[in-house]
Amino acid sequence: MQDMAPQTAGGKVLWHFTMSLDGFVAGPGHTTEWMYGIKDRAGLIDEYTSTTGAVLGGRDGWEAYPDATATYGGRWQGATFVLTHHPEDAAPSAGVTFLSCDVAEAVAIARAAAGGKNVEVLSPSIGRQLLERGLLDEIDIHIAPVLLGDGIRLYDNPGGRPVPLTLMNGDAGRVTVDVRYRPVPSPG
Repeated sequence: MQDMAPQTAGGKVLWHFTMSLDGFVAGPGHTTEWMYGIKDRAGLIDEYTSTTGAVLGGRDGWEAYPDATATYGGRWQGATFVLTHHPEDAAPSAGVTFLSCDVAEAVAIARAAAGGKNVEVLSPSIGRQLLERGLLDEIDIHIAPVLLGDGIRLYDNPGGRPVPLTLMNGDAGRVTVDVRYRPVPSPG
């Protein structure tokens, strides 16, 4: 397997998350403290801040983290859209547009606002819906060296069919990705 090529700004719709090894993108209640202290590869944040034109998220995640200016540690500025069934009770926030529409329409609105750059989907449920409709271009996952055991899963679809994926880095698209970790002993 080869290293991941840098992300490009090609107007793509990306489902983008850091995920625990056991498949959670947030802990219970959308907590993300487990991500602190995890080192990203050099240049990763700059790569995504320069290629992202808009962010599309869901209401639950927004309620947990209602500061759009904090995206990528405050290093990204752009259009933020929050898809919700009840926009009327959302507290107004600078730079945030609350949408109450079909998920396909929401992604079209975000794409138009992205100005040729990528739309990052930061919601497990919206990502699943876009995947089901064939509206996702890529899934970008950064596997964190942690097991959470509980929280918000990247992909839940009980009773659904498996979704085959093609690995984009390397020349064998249907290959497993090997990772090897060692548990860190608990202090004390």
